[in-house]
Amino acid sequence: MRPHAVHAVIAVKSLDRAKSRLADRLRPEHRAQLVLAMLADTVSAAIAVPQIATVTVVTPDPVVAELAGTLGAAVHPEPRRAMIDPADPDGLNAALTDATTALRHRHGPVELLALQADLPAVRPDELSDMLTTAPIGARSVVVDHAGSGTAALFVRDTVVALDPRFGPGSAGRHIAAGAVDLRGDWPGLRLDVDTADDLDRAVDLGTGDSTCAVLHDIGWPIRIHDRVRRVC
Repeated sequence: MRPHAVHAVIAVKSLDRAKSRLADRLRPEHRAQLVLAMLADTVSAAIAVPQIATVTVVTPDPVVAELAGTLGAAVHPEPRRAMIDPADPDGLNAALTDATTALRHRHGPVELLALQADLPAVRPDELSDMLTTAPIGARSVVVDHAGSGTAALFVRDTVVALDPRFGPGSAGRHIAAGAVDLRGDWPGLRLDVDTADDLDRAVDLGTGDSTCAVLHDIGWPIRIHDRVRRVC
């Protein structure tokens, strides 16, 4: 394994809680299929990046865990919480902190990357460019397309903690805590999918193969454009 390699972590909640903002357009089973497909495309893109040594999926869901394993990702069980933290009601930050602590215990001093699980249009070259662009010795954030959320949080340092602050308005909290706001042109990396409009934007950019297949299966309208990167 390369010294100081990047180790990526992706947290995924239970499928029965997935993508509630798409409930008016998709049945629960279709939302679950979409979540798994977007995760598959996100993990596949990350695994294809030369700088990334491992990808770990943190989840309490056995179906998500099984998929992660087939994709070549490690699986870290979501930690039990003694009490609900009002600042982290979904336990996302606790899960990421637990997983990254375990990674450094296992691999030693390594750089850490937290990615959203719903980046169906992300490309390996975007991730690679972001990792190269980020300043050494600092924590960096990639603000999502909406301008308030966090698509990626990267620590290009082998000692500094990840210190995740995901949740509504997370980009501002990460930046206020000292993270550098990376300004690269990475449309796929910035496009996390929560709404129908987000999903249409991902289709316009070009999704990965897994998301494309599911969208066709569930009958999501696919608009074809001359400049689309992939036909989906």
